[in-house]
Amino acid sequence: MDLVQRRGHGVLAQEILNLIGRAGTPMTPARVRDALDRRLAYTTVMTVMVRLYDQGVLARKRAGRAFAYTVLSDPAMVTARRMHRLLQIERNRAGVLARFVNGLNADDEQLLRNLLHQITADQGGPTSAHGYGSPIRSNRG
Repeated sequence: MDLVQRRGHGVLAQEILNLIGRAGTPMTPARVRDALDRRLAYTTVMTVMVRLYDQGVLARKRAGRAFAYTVLSDPAMVTARRMHRLLQIERNRAGVLARFVNGLNADDEQLLRNLLHQITADQGGPTSAHGYGSPIRSNRG
């Protein structure tokens, strides 16, 4: 099994986003590969970066024979968008969310509870008998 196969789906993309976001300067695929792991194939890193560019997550400018990339939005927002896209294609949303929450460790579960409470309080919305309101906002209108 090679190095790339050991990474979970999307893990390399997230590592690339995190690296470029922290760099504060445009990075070429070669620089990204060198910073992450020189054993990665240049073409693998370049392909992931091009896909992120095509998704509107990275911007790029010509830098010699290659492109240098910068992050257009923060990595947490990118991950959240991916999660929303996955949730939108599933008919059993409640089942997906229940299994997601069930798989959280205690710290992440408490963090999620705190965030839901904070969002509900910020919206001034009513809370349910369980102490949670409906923190989901529509950005469509």
